Amino acid sequence: MSSMVSSAFTLPSTKTDLISSISQKKYILHSFLPKKSTQFTSRSPRNAQIKCVVAGNGQFTQVSPEVRRIVPLKNNNLPTVKIVYVVLEAQYQSSLTAAVQTLNKTSDVANFEVVGYLVEELRDKATYLAFCKDLEDANIFIGSLIFVEELAIKVRDAVEKVRDRMDAVLVFPSMPEVMRLNKLGSFSMSQLGQSKSPFFQLFKRKKQGAGFADSMLKLVRTLPKVLKYLPSDKAQDARLYILSLQFWLGGSPDNLVNFVKMISGSYIPALKGMKIEYSDPVLFLDSGVWHPLAPCMYDDVKEYLNWYGTRRDTSPKLKSSNAPIIGLVLQRSHIVTGDESHYVAVIMEMEARGAKVIPIFAGGLDFSGPVEKYFIDPITKKPMVNAVVSLTGFALVGGPARQDHPRAVEALMKLNVPYMVAVPLVFQTTEEWLNSTLGLHPIQVALQVALPELDGGMEPIVFAGRDPRTGKSHALHKRVDQLCTRAIRWAELKRKTKADKKLAITVFSFPPDKGNVGTAAYLNVFASIFAVLSDLKKDGYSIDGLPESAEELIEEVIHDKEAQFSSPNLNVAYKMSVREYQDLTPYATLLEENWGKAPGNLNSDGENLLVYGKQYGNVFIGVQPTFGYEGDPMRLLFSKSASPHHGFAAYYSFVEKIFGADAVLHFGTHGSLEFMPGKQVGMSDACFPDSLIGNIPNVYYYAANNPSEATIAKRRSYANTISYLTPPAENAGLYKGLKQLSELISSYQSLKDTGRGQQIVSSIISTARQCNLDKDVDLPDEGAEISAKDRDLVVGKVYSKIMEIESRLLPCGLHIIGEPPTALEAVATLVNIAALDRPEEGISALPSILSETVGRNIEDLYRGNDKGILKDVELLKQITETTRGAVTAFVERATNDKGQVVNANDKLTSILGFGINEPWIQYLSNTKFYGADREKLRILFGFLGDCLKLIVADNELGALKQALEGRFVEPGPGGDPIRNPKVLPTGKNIHALDPQAIPTTAAMQSAIVVVDRLLERQKADNGGKFPETVALVLWGTDNIKTYGESLGQVLWMIGVRPVADTFGRVNRVEPVSLEELGRPRIDVVVNCSGVFRDLFINQMNLLDRAIKMVAELDEPEEQNYVRKHALEQAKSLGVDVREAATRVFSNASGSYSSNINLAVENSSWNDEKQLQDMYLSRKSFAFDSDAPGAGMMEKRQVFEMALSTADATFQNLDSSEISLTDVSHYFDSDPTNLVQGLRKDGKKPSAYIADTTTANAQVRTLSETVRLDARTKLLNPKWYEGMLSTGYEGVREIEKRLTNTVGWSATSGQVDNWVYEEANTTFIQDEEMLKRLMNTNPNSFRKLLQTFLEANGRGYWETSEDNIEKLKQLYSEVEDKIEGIDR
Repeated sequence: MSSMVSSAFTLPSTKTDLISSISQKKYILHSFLPKKSTQFTSRSPRNAQIKCVVAGNGQFTQVSPEVRRIVPLKNNNLPTVKIVYVVLEAQYQSSLTAAVQTLNKTSDVANFEVVGYLVEELRDKATYLAFCKDLEDANIFIGSLIFVEELAIKVRDAVEKVRDRMDAVLVFPSMPEVMRLNKLGSFSMSQLGQSKSPFFQLFKRKKQGAGFADSMLKLVRTLPKVLKYLPSDKAQDARLYILSLQFWLGGSPDNLVNFVKMISGSYIPALKGMKIEYSDPVLFLDSGVWHPLAPCMYDDVKEYLNWYGTRRDTSPKLKSSNAPIIGLVLQRSHIVTGDESHYVAVIMEMEARGAKVIPIFAGGLDFSGPVEKYFIDPITKKPMVNAVVSLTGFALVGGPARQDHPRAVEALMKLNVPYMVAVPLVFQTTEEWLNSTLGLHPIQVALQVALPELDGGMEPIVFAGRDPRTGKSHALHKRVDQLCTRAIRWAELKRKTKADKKLAITVFSFPPDKGNVGTAAYLNVFASIFAVLSDLKKDGYSIDGLPESAEELIEEVIHDKEAQFSSPNLNVAYKMSVREYQDLTPYATLLEENWGKAPGNLNSDGENLLVYGKQYGNVFIGVQPTFGYEGDPMRLLFSKSASPHHGFAAYYSFVEKIFGADAVLHFGTHGSLEFMPGKQVGMSDACFPDSLIGNIPNVYYYAANNPSEATIAKRRSYANTISYLTPPAENAGLYKGLKQLSELISSYQSLKDTGRGQQIVSSIISTARQCNLDKDVDLPDEGAEISAKDRDLVVGKVYSKIMEIESRLLPCGLHIIGEPPTALEAVATLVNIAALDRPEEGISALPSILSETVGRNIEDLYRGNDKGILKDVELLKQITETTRGAVTAFVERATNDKGQVVNANDKLTSILGFGINEPWIQYLSNTKFYGADREKLRILFGFLGDCLKLIVADNELGALKQALEGRFVEPGPGGDPIRNPKVLPTGKNIHALDPQAIPTTAAMQSAIVVVDRLLERQKADNGGKFPETVALVLWGTDNIKTYGESLGQVLWMIGVRPVADTFGRVNRVEPVSLEELGRPRIDVVVNCSGVFRDLFINQMNLLDRAIKMVAELDEPEEQNYVRKHALEQAKSLGVDVREAATRVFSNASGSYSSNINLAVENSSWNDEKQLQDMYLSRKSFAFDSDAPGAGMMEKRQVFEMALSTADATFQNLDSSEISLTDVSHYFDSDPTNLVQGLRKDGKKPSAYIADTTTANAQVRTLSETVRLDARTKLLNPKWYEGMLSTGYEGVREIEKRLTNTVGWSATSGQVDNWVYEEANTTFIQDEEMLKRLMNTNPNSFRKLLQTFLEANGRGYWETSEDNIEKLKQLYSEVEDKIEGIDR
């Protein structure tokens, strides 16, 4: 890798050299950087070598605009015309340079000077100053495709100052701010968007972007002809603007020579009287088919194919009717400017591998039309290609401007083949990208990775680099090789018969233990695999010896009775010798730095590497090895993650090269492959995920509610991610003492005015104490005399608490792929969908409608309920029950006796028709809410009807089959189906969202509510004082589901608001005045998860800019804690205020999590100090908006100083299915105990959790939330019986909750003793329960016992000696049982 980076490189200087150098296969298949630089050197200065130095200004690119400056030799007394241009991409650089050089050689009227800037370079202060200086004496300014708002504003500000003095300002499609700068004589666009002329109407369209650019092209075609005959100067100036656009879009050096002649002759005062002759623009097709060896561009695909068939230079393989056909999508500007060598390389490589190509291009930003025109046979309506690869990097419709994803998806669904979007480097040179740990530039990730994903694009492979001197693109041959092979492998899936296809199903085992094989979030993995294989077998796939049931399948994979090799762990499917491993794994030596020589001691028997799993004919079920360092406390402390171990690499070498899989199916959320070290996005061949996945098409079942990690799998393991549903949610309900309490409260309400009131309240207080509710509710002493009014308040508070427990949503059991919920299982989900107001869709929430009926505002009711006002708690309970009843009545009417939704459409249409008395009205007529607003109800239930259809629809198996047959899988958002029902039905290719679209206005409003409640709560708990600093966490998934609520919370704490541009993208913030804020600005320490860092690096940039801006505001320190702390820290560190105000941290690039979760899950830690060291060493990497190109930099000292000022720690819970003990991520990121150790006064910070899972957002303390979680999940019979009904996996789910509870004890000390005590009573003291656990999954049961003993040993649980003895005795019994099984 290092040799690749440091060697200089050259490019063939002409197209013919290029074609001939490409046809020498020796060159194309190896690295694009020659081994010996002498091989290609030539004496001509055009081929002079360039070396890039990476460092400098901390920006992403260090290329100096000076390489784009041409200064004429001014020895001829001719006037000089100076041109300054700013463009998005560099393809115009060589063309414009050539044009100006030609003019200087041939012109006898003027000298021409030119200098160009890439818009992204203007972020650098020095470059921006140079740009402003260049404008001072420029005659002509040209701008094109300027669509990044903060940079558009910089361009506008600079050009505006000199616009009146300049002779001509020409701006081609860009943001309105920049388009308004246009001026040619009397033609101007300063009134843009206000005038009535058709030209201006273009800019007023809602859907600026693709439609705008296309309308502009049509206009370019027709207007010059019309304007020619109009006499006025204005019309002539407008005509020359349109001609300029034609010349520009024509892009060739000849067109640009004539363009410069025309503008100079018409508008430069010194040249006004001279007749400068220029030719009309040479027009190219707007869209068509292009091939570098073809005599012309084709407008008709049939003509192109006729030419293709007559070629003499192709191999017989390519002539065969069996050759796969790949459609390529190209950018017209690269072809017309002659910057197309990277396209040529892909075309030649595809053909060398035996694939025919149909390369199409379009000049506008909408490729959906050309895709349909050239890739679909007009007669049969069938696709003429087997896969499509877009080499533009842009979304299919709209490019860098405003996208139209529905239109793109519609075109791709018609085409119905795999769609890959490869990426050419735009803002970095090749060497800068190779040296970057981030990989692709954040703006490029947003435009060219995130947006194409919304169309269903996959595999963002960087295939082209950029030369720092000429700005030209060139192929990265190893990457082109990878891209072409993978595209052909996807195309082969379309053509291969089902009986011949080989599928490798990969399951995960985390933590590594036999009881954990087949771990995946919310998924019953083996029952799902069994369902999938049974279905594939029916469909014609060759699957031999499939057992009769899912249970037998588990047994065979975990330990085959007839195993060839005895293995203490799992069934061994293959033994790979070290020599074979090294032959098959080219990168094996790179793993030795971390793991020593192969075979190592993981997945090995000392001599061979072992692949675990079981083969059934053409299907192999394998167990992915784990990271390998989870059991080693020292490795867990490393700030950067280790490479994969030899066993991990051997697994993927086996799947690809020995088993010969046509596709791999990763089963469930989630494995380790996509989290291996390497660039964040836009990997090189030295990145481990890229090496591991190799050339195998990757299909990945991912939980629909986890779009963020699904996106990592998409970008880093090239996965086609298919969503599956989380199990249907139910209300937690009440049990044991809680149920008794509820009955006592009912008695109190009917008897409180008789003499028995006091007596019942005493029983309520003592029962509440037995249920440990005294920590959550302030209870009076038992036996104390209480006035009637106070009695109501005590009962109200207890009632409010148990209602909170009862109505909490929990996913029951585990999902099985292909088994959608029945309609009645969907009731709880629909009730929660009905509980949210959706103002943007004009839908009122059912609780709001019902509360209005009785003259109350729902928000006031929520507040009263939270305070424990008895009549409010009771009314809210009635509203909740009525909501459930009305929704159930509606669902029952839509289902048959078996509980299935019958022909949902017909049934629902008849209900929603006006003639029949609607079921919800019938239900409400027997309640106090009979007067509810019928129109609002009808709109709401119409929406719920749509949601019901989506919930019970199912395409999880269907989508998998589409992917395996090489068809297009429809894309869809991931997230919480309650907030965003568009997540349903599952079985879609999950994507996240446009990272620049958050936070939205609605998210910002919710954020303000939560921040205000958090600060209120902290003041109440902290003697009326505001917290000076809050340490909080930003998660990827949460911000996708809530459209940036937690991001908005950080902005509101420091007192700034986001500002969106014309396209709704957020790239700027402005401070809110202290008067408006009404409180001090709160300092923050932001810990971004590794996934948030990968997905939202632009937003990290935004946050860092915002915090530094606030630190520099001239405000009193007691009103601006950010400034107060930054000044203190700047002084003690000896740095400036901006650097001291570093507050946005995460992991090093390519690393994820603090590893505390791994240490806790594997019991591989000694003491809490060690966990805190892990957190500090792995989470202290800062993002610096002043040097974004430098990536994540370690700044541990600033991190510790910032944390030492924290008065509170804070996290968000945003959806019902994931709570604090369901996953290990939450405690892994919790710094509560750590902050206490860092604070000078040693005081423990308050720890809060915001819960926005229901319409009534709450801020609770961490300990309150842990108690709520334990009561509703771990200790709740409804939950654990639901889990146990799934068998083997269910025991593991119970054990996981207990382990995560220990994690919270370790990081925060906020778990009450009774939680462990009750868990012990529930699972260990109950003999029958104990036997069930032991027999169902002895390995997980052993881990459960170990966790109880560990909780006691580490001092988190005090209990009787008898309990501990019993646990120890059980532990040795289960050990014997497991040993016995394995013997």
